[in-house]
Formats: sequence, structure tokens, C-alpha cells
Amino acid sequence: MSDTITVVVADDERIIREGLAAILGAQSGVTVIGTAGDGEEAVEMCGRLRPDVAMLDIRMPRRDGLWALQELGRRRLLGPGRAQVLILTTFGLDKYVDQALAAGAAGFLLKNSSYEELTAAVRAAAAGQRTLSPAVTQRIIESHLAARRQPDTGDLDRLTDLTRRERDVLRLIGDGLSNAEIADRLVVSLHTVKTHVSRMLAKTGCQSRAQAAVLARRTLR
Repeated sequence: MSDTITVVVADDERIIREGLAAILGAQSGVTVIGTAGDGEEAVEMCGRLRPDVAMLDIRMPRRDGLWALQELGRRRLLGPGRAQVLILTTFGLDKYVDQALAAGAAGFLLKNSSYEELTAAVRAAAAGQRTLSPAVTQRIIESHLAARRQPDTGDLDRLTDLTRRERDVLRLIGDGLSNAEIADRLVVSLHTVKTHVSRMLAKTGCQSRAQAAVLARRTLR
């Protein structure tokens, strides 16, 4: 990947895809190289233009975002060194989250996400990291907690090596706060929060922010 992150945006509503393209294109180091009106067009465009990130609406005519995500996987156009996919939708339904993440999506964002969240998600996806909007993260947390409310010994052992501040960060992630909100709450820089998050994930063995949030809700209440 070059210093510039290239993006393809797919949404069946022209005003939305053009708005997203304008928002992302205005960010330093981000270039929107194509827009598509449905999943089939998005897959063709990704195959031809090879973007770093594809932002796909979940519901589109002919072929939707989930089909496009799965088709990119079948064509070996998905993953590290290829396209990372962000699913964008107004529908925060659990079945979509599960299907999208299982198919290899790098993130799942609601359309009412802030400009900052959208841009951060693109940068995270391009860097090979997964991201979920706070609202989606909260739904996943509640879904997992419904299955098991009490922490086991293994959960507690994963917290052993955490510093006090790393525990604070983990607890706030469990409350659904973003990195920026955590920085404000703890009165530290965003860079410091990102460092704490990275170290906390490594120490606890969590593969994603959502997993960390579930762990926090089980152990730090």
C-alpha cells in the first residue's frame, strides 16, 4: 500500500455515495478512485482499480453489499494486500454484522457515524485493523453477555498483566467509548490512548475491540 489510501464507495443512493466520496476525498492521504451504484459494479470496479478499501452499502439493487463482499473473497480480491471492506448501512441488525464479519469485512459502520468515525475506519481498515461503530460494538457485547454473564478463571487471568491505566481503558471500551472519548475522559492524548489500547489487546489476547468490550463487561463490573 502506498502512502495514499485508495477507496471505492458503493451505495445505490447517488447523493450518499457522492457525499461519502466528498468527505473521504477531503481527508489528507485518502483518495476516492471510484463510486458504484450496486454490488456487481463495485466488484468489477475493485477488480479493475484494486483499491485499498471498499466501502459497501449493505442494501443495494441487483447485488447487495454482502454479495459483493463474498464475491471479492471468491475472486481473491479481499484481504491483506488487496481490498479491505467496510460495510456501511442504516441497519444495525445482528444478522448483518455476523454475516459481514464472518465473510471477512474489516468493519461495520452505521450511516449516522460521524465524519471522524468514517475516516478513522478507512485508515484502520487500510492498516489491516478491524473497526466497529460504538453502536454495533454494543450490540455484539449484549449478544455475547446474554449467553454468559459470569466471568470464568480464564477471563480473570487475562487481566493479570494489565496496568491500572490499561484497565481503565479496557473498562471504558466496555462502556462503548471511542478512543477520542476515552482521551477526553482520562485527560490524555489520543496517541496515548491508542498506545494503551494496543498494549491492552496484546496482553489480553483480544483480537478486536469488540472482544475487549465483552471481556470488560464480564470482568470489570
